[in-house]
Formats: sequence, C-alpha cells, structure tokens
Amino acid sequence: MSSLITEDEISHESQLVWLEDIDDLDYVRQSLDRLPTRRGKPAYHRDGRMVGYALLGPTAKASRASGTFRRRVFWLLPHDRDSQPGGLYAKSAPAEAVDPRTLEARVKGYKTERSEGGPPSSAMQQLGITLPL
Repeated sequence: MSSLITEDEISHESQLVWLEDIDDLDYVRQSLDRLPTRRGKPAYHRDGRMVGYALLGPTAKASRASGTFRRRVFWLLPHDRDSQPGGLYAKSAPAEAVDPRTLEARVKGYKTERSEGGPPSSAMQQLGITLPL
C-alpha cells in the first residue's frame, strides 16, 4: 500500500516506465513487489492490468533471504474508475491509489482531489482546473 512505502524503499529507483498514457488515469494503485531483476518489465499476476513499473539503478541490493528486489508496480483492477466510472470508486479511491501525475522515480506520490473523485477544491477552481467527473 502506498502509505506503507517508505522513501528508503524507493531510493534506488532510476526511472518509472508507463505502459499507458497516465494523463487519462485519475489514479493508479501502487505496490512494492518482490521481483527477480532490477530492470525490465515484470511478470504480472493480478486481475486487471499493469500500467507501469519502476526500474532500479545498479546500487540496488537484492534481499539476502530471497535474492529478489523490491520494485514498485502500478496497476488497475477491472472495477476501478477508468473501466467503471460510475462504479465502486466513482467518488473515492482505493487505499493504495495515488494520482499518477504526482509520481516520479524516488517519489511516493499522493492522492489529489482528482484521484479521490471529489469536487474540485477552491484552489483548483481558481486555477481553472476541472475534474473529469
């Protein structure tokens, strides 16, 4: 879950790779997965689809116990807002979701009014920013 991801755990990220246009996504789910390599597209074993992943730099160390690397994977489930705009997350977001526009390598990201599906804040209204509701 995003709240459990620490800056230290993502400190070896060198790049985020997006498989879809994140401008079209209000939120993505993020998790730290144990993967066999620092780089390359990881295998995906969840329902839904992977929309991005992190690449690690050469200083990232594998776990002594498992030999795996902890890397972020970004994903969506079939019932998420992008597939079901009026569904379960029409006006909210799952706990592990963040606005993909707030993500960068070594940056956890955070929820925004847009990712939460709520009405725009007064600051957003003053800037002329509108949400796709």
